[in-house]
Amino acid sequence: MDWRNYITVDPNICHGQACIKGTRVMVSVILDNLADSLDVREIIKSYPSLSNEAVRAAINYAAELARERVIAIAV
Repeated sequence: MDWRNYITVDPNICHGQACIKGTRVMVSVILDNLADSLDVREIIKSYPSLSNEAVRAAINYAAELARERVIAIAV
């Protein structure tokens, strides 16, 4: 899957945050919901403009961002 087919960044939409194309649903909202243990069906129920593929694209986008930089974690 190529997340670029599902995610866009437009300075005129959601203050330039990464969103699912054709919506105002930010990738961060999807990831926050997943982090809070919601499953994909629950997320789509809350945001009916999303698809399974859009949620997967958000995960793939986050994975790519995580590969791009290291965040120091205090031990």
